[in-house]
Amino acid sequence: MKCALIIPAWVPEEIFSSRTASSQINYWQPLGTLYVASCLLAAGHEIKLLNGAFMTHAEILNRVSIYKPDFVGIYSTTFGWKKAIYTASEIRRITPPILPLFKGRSKEGFPRPYIVVGGPYPIAMQEKCLTDTIAIDAVVTGEGELTVPEIIEHIQKGKSLNGVEGIIYRKGEKIIKNPPRQLISDLNSVPFPARELLGDANLYIPPPATYKRKPVAVVMTSRGCNRYCIYCFQMDKTRKSGIRYRSVENVLEEIELCIKQGFREIKFIDDTFAADYQRAMQIAEEIKACRLDFTWFASACVNQVDKPLLKAFKDAGCWAILLGAESGVQKNLNALRKGITLQQTRNAVKWAKDVGIKVSTPFMFGIPGETFEEGLKTIEFAIDLNPDIANFHAITPFPGTELYDDVEKYGTISVQLTDFTYQGAAFIPHSMTREEILRLRQIAFKRFYSRPSFILRRLIELRNLNDLKVAAKGLNSLFWLWTKSDVFRR
Repeated sequence: MKCALIIPAWVPEEIFSSRTASSQINYWQPLGTLYVASCLLAAGHEIKLLNGAFMTHAEILNRVSIYKPDFVGIYSTTFGWKKAIYTASEIRRITPPILPLFKGRSKEGFPRPYIVVGGPYPIAMQEKCLTDTIAIDAVVTGEGELTVPEIIEHIQKGKSLNGVEGIIYRKGEKIIKNPPRQLISDLNSVPFPARELLGDANLYIPPPATYKRKPVAVVMTSRGCNRYCIYCFQMDKTRKSGIRYRSVENVLEEIELCIKQGFREIKFIDDTFAADYQRAMQIAEEIKACRLDFTWFASACVNQVDKPLLKAFKDAGCWAILLGAESGVQKNLNALRKGITLQQTRNAVKWAKDVGIKVSTPFMFGIPGETFEEGLKTIEFAIDLNPDIANFHAITPFPGTELYDDVEKYGTISVQLTDFTYQGAAFIPHSMTREEILRLRQIAFKRFYSRPSFILRRLIELRNLNDLKVAAKGLNSLFWLWTKSDVFRR
C-alpha cells in the first residue's frame, strides 16, 4: 500500500521569537515517525515522508496529489494540532471520499486515503481528536510500530478495525474506542528508524552550540521513565512498565549503521540514559572499544551520574551532556517531584566539567508555588553553576501530564494550543503572573550570556567557521535581549 507520513508545515517564528529564532532554532529528526516507517517498510509498503519543517503546506498537498497515497499518517504535537487538523481537512478536500473504501475511484482516478493521527497530542486527547474534525478516520493511542501496520493490513483485507488494539476509529456516525495496546516489551525486535527517508540529513540539526559535527543522528537506547515529574508526559502514567531497555549489542549495531549511513555525531535522547548505571557504563566502554569515528551528546539525571561514569563517557567520545537542573530553589524542585537536590546538581556539573565534558543545563520558570524572587534565585544559581550552555524555559503543562490534568490545583492554563511550547508560558501558577515569567526569562538570558567571563571563554573557544556562525547568532540574540523589553512575545 502507498503510505504518506506527514509532519504538518511550520516555521520557526511560530515557536520562537523572531528576534532570537536564529540562536534557538532546531530541526529534530522525527524519530517516532521513522520507527513507524521502518515497520511499514518491513511489511512491504511504499513510504513517502513529507516533513513540513522543510516544505510548505502547499508543497505537501502537491506531493500528496501526485503520490496518491492509500494511507496517510499525520504526526501532531499539542502546538501543531490545529495544523494537523488543517492538513487532514485539505487532504480530504483534494481526495473526495469513495465507497467502498479503496475499491472505487473518483472521476479523477484518485483513491480516498485513510487518514490516521498519532503523536503526543492524539495519544493524550484520544477521542477528542475525532470530535474536533470529521477529516480524520482514526487515532493511534500509543506506540505506533505495531498498530499502524495492523490498521493497514485490516484495511487491505476489508476487515473491520474492531480487533486492532491501540486505536480509536470512526465507524459511520459512531466513534469506537478499542482496548489499549500493551507497550512493546522487546525493543530489540523493532527495526531501526528508516533514516534513509530523511533525504538531506544535514538539514536535521539540534540547536546551535549543541552539536559539533554534521550530520547528527538522534538515537533512543531505551523508552519510558520511572520518575514522577509533574510536567513529564509518559504513555504509562502508572510507570508500572518502568524503563524498557534495548540491549547494548542492539544499540551498538544501530550506532554502526548510523556511521555507515554517513552520520558523524549521535544525540542520545533517552529520558533516563544513565538510570541503569552499569548499562550506561557498558555502552560507553563498548563505544570506546569499537573505536568508531563519531562524537556524541547525552542527557542524564544529576543523581544518576558520578565522576567515573562521566569520565567513561568522555573517553568514549562524549563531548557534551544535558543535566536537568530545572530550579535553583529546593522547594520548587520538590514541587516538580524531581527527586534531586541542589547539591547533586552542583556535583554533577562539576564532575562533568572536571573530566572535560561540556555541560548544558535547562531551567524552568513558572513552577507551581514559585515566586518572582525565587525565579531570581534560580538565575543566580545558574550563574554560580557556570555551565557552558543554560536554557531558561517556561514550564509547559502538556496534555497527559499531571500538571495539565490537575491544573486548577496549581494555576491557570492557556486556551491557545499555540502557547504550548517552552517559549509561550501556557501555564501561570497562582503565585506568579505571565508578565513575571516572560520577564524572568529575559533577565536570565541577559545576565547569563552577557557576563564578560562567558563572552571571553566563547571567544577563546572559537575554532572554525561554524563556531563563528554560532557566536554571531548568539550576539544577535543578545542584542535584542538588551534592546527590546518584549523579546519573548511572539
